[in-house]
Amino acid sequence: MVFKVVSVAPSTFQLLLVAWILILVSWSYSEKYDFKKQDIYSGAILPHSTFTSVKRTYNRRLSDALQSLKKGRDQPLNINKYFNIKLPKVVQMSLNPSPTEILNKLCDDLLSNDVIAVLYLTNSDFFGSNAASVQYFLQLSGYLGLPVIAWNADNFGVEQQVSGSLILQLAPSVKHQSAAMLSIMKRYFWHHFSILTTIIGGHDDFIRAVRNQVLDSTDFTYNIMDVFVIKTKTRKKIAEEIEFLKYSEVRVILLYSTKEEGAEIMGAANDLGITGKNYVWIVTQSVFGTAENNAPTEFPIGMLGVHFNTTKARLQDEIERAFNVFGYGLELFVNDPRNENKSLSPGLKCNGISTDHWSKGDMFFRYLRNVSIPSSNGGPNLEFNPDGTLKYVELEVMNLKSQGYWEKIGAWTAGSLEIKDIVWPGDSPVPPKGVPEKFNLKITFMEEPPYVNLVTPDNETGECKTDRAVPCRVAPESELAGVNLTLAMRNPKYYMCCSGFCVDLLHKFAVDLGFTYDLYRVEDGIWGVLNNGTWNGLVAEILEGRADVVVTSFKINSERQTVLDFTVPFLETGITIIVAKHTGIISPKAFLEPFDTLSWLLILLVSIQVAAFAIFLFEWLSPFGYDMKMSPPRDHKFSLFRTYWLVWAILFGASVNLDCPRGYTARFMSNIWAMFAVVFLAIYTANLAAFMITREEFYDLSGIEDKRLHYPFQLDPPFRFGTVPLANTWTVMKDRKPGIFNYMKRYNRSSPIEGIKAVKTGELDAFIYDATVLEYLAGQDNECRLLTVGAWCSMTGYGFAFPKKSKYLNMFNKYMIQYRENGRWAWSCG
Repeated sequence: MVFKVVSVAPSTFQLLLVAWILILVSWSYSEKYDFKKQDIYSGAILPHSTFTSVKRTYNRRLSDALQSLKKGRDQPLNINKYFNIKLPKVVQMSLNPSPTEILNKLCDDLLSNDVIAVLYLTNSDFFGSNAASVQYFLQLSGYLGLPVIAWNADNFGVEQQVSGSLILQLAPSVKHQSAAMLSIMKRYFWHHFSILTTIIGGHDDFIRAVRNQVLDSTDFTYNIMDVFVIKTKTRKKIAEEIEFLKYSEVRVILLYSTKEEGAEIMGAANDLGITGKNYVWIVTQSVFGTAENNAPTEFPIGMLGVHFNTTKARLQDEIERAFNVFGYGLELFVNDPRNENKSLSPGLKCNGISTDHWSKGDMFFRYLRNVSIPSSNGGPNLEFNPDGTLKYVELEVMNLKSQGYWEKIGAWTAGSLEIKDIVWPGDSPVPPKGVPEKFNLKITFMEEPPYVNLVTPDNETGECKTDRAVPCRVAPESELAGVNLTLAMRNPKYYMCCSGFCVDLLHKFAVDLGFTYDLYRVEDGIWGVLNNGTWNGLVAEILEGRADVVVTSFKINSERQTVLDFTVPFLETGITIIVAKHTGIISPKAFLEPFDTLSWLLILLVSIQVAAFAIFLFEWLSPFGYDMKMSPPRDHKFSLFRTYWLVWAILFGASVNLDCPRGYTARFMSNIWAMFAVVFLAIYTANLAAFMITREEFYDLSGIEDKRLHYPFQLDPPFRFGTVPLANTWTVMKDRKPGIFNYMKRYNRSSPIEGIKAVKTGELDAFIYDATVLEYLAGQDNECRLLTVGAWCSMTGYGFAFPKKSKYLNMFNKYMIQYRENGRWAWSCG
């Protein structure tokens, strides 16, 4: 069998079709290749250096990062198929450049190369020194729409303040540092703390970050006691600004400042005595400063701080990491099918002939922010939060040792804290408690219900039977000499039990502030007034140093405020008057009181006269009666006087013999009068019962200005009233109403209880004293005979009293304000 090979030539149409397909494919590939393989430029702003070796190091690290991206050492990348990534343009900038320098470098070195992102890295040793220049640069980049990948350890808080900036921050932010500080506090159960900062860049961010994390904490309660920004520089002035810490109950302070400012602050703190074993100072990276381990001599042993590496070697590592973020952001961009025909050429110039904002900058920034770069050491991937800060950060926890150097004692990562081998302040073997140590206060009082009540203790045990009552000494301290204290506690001559509103409030303070107290009654039994240039009573107890606090219904007035300091008032009060109601009195004119005078006149002088004359007139006119004659018929006994008798008899319903008229009209008028009499008697009888019952009377005084107080002798007998000597009301009357004051001296009583007894027994007509006390005592009267009258005057408040510049005043004021705001202890008294 023979086979023949036949060659078939392709037709012209087939050749043309194949050629056309090849042309289309080649053109399409060429178009795609030409667009994707565009040159990509970036810029790098790095710290200025005069050493050539440093410059070569910068370029080498950038070149290594670029080669790593092109060769895909970590993972295969598609960017090399579509982009030709150029080595970043390196711009060295001085530590504190002028705005002109920044603008020139941005225009001449970066925008002229058509960069699509800027790497900004600096490890400045002077924290906060170039805040203004950095902010200016970031404002420009945000205005132009250029993304910035930053590692500016010296201004990690500033960049987030710039409106519209497109910034990724590789350095740990203030949020991370504040979170690490709060983790340390949580580990050692330190709930209360204060924040102390200077005005360096980022201090507002630090305060805001701490506040937000405190609010977001659900498993641990933090309490920011104070936030204070120091504005002065010298140690003496700083000491004046932070003196409040000396009198505060805060024992944990978070400090954010520069290293130099921190030295001055801690020097001032040492002078004030707030760096001992009971105080914990936790500082930020800015206070820690550079990588050197030597701390200023002013820093106390045992300080804690958070730190991250800012050495030149770390800067070089961060250069590569920043460029990797740029490369991986490009990778996300090219892998998104929506960007197939999009160019990354900003076309930004400073000559005014091009666009002034890159419209695709926001879009490219989102790709940069969404990168996830694997870690070379097996740690978490490099990722960013929505605000541009790092998602995973590791911070070192540092501790200042006795030799004056910082030592790493642990590490913090998000949600994890490891600490060991801490040297505590004052070389204490145990951590500070974070709260003040318990202190004891000597507290004096005067009894006055309902604020302080005295109750006898149990005879056998000496314990207080009343709920929430506490033992209090009522005898002078000199009488206890040589007396067994256990036996004295059971003897009401020496000790009694105090209860009441002020005692409850004192107990609440003791729990919240952590102190104990000794409670005793003032020995002279006087509230305290200035008498002949000398203070007595409760005021003297404070001035002579026998007591630390006055706790009772102690009125705040201008005279006392000259020598004492008062807390904010826990209750408002004034001066009012109390009187007694007198019962069992019936007026001799009570039978006339159902009707007023005008009504009686109308009945007696008008109605009776009109009725009598009308009845007689119609009887005189009637043919059955007088028939208009001068005398009646012989068998008809009727006259004008008999008409009056008829009218009076009908009015009072008397059962007497009557002569009735014979005329029909006269009889009709008599019936009309009888109907009136029925209604009159019904009304009169009903009202008479009400007016004949026992009546209560009292002196309805209008207030201190009532004329019966100013002119008591106008009454017969004279009006009698008094108050308690040497008390606030007595002082007010002495200063403002000398006439009333001099008159009532003879009627004064030793206490409001005695004054009320005198009012009830009739010895006094009225008693003047503090309004809230009199309101309470009137409410406690079982006979319900007491009532307060008139408007309150001389308004003031009750407060706890302290010596001038007492270190306890601010502590009490802080909680007093909280109690008032919560409404738990504040009373409303109308």
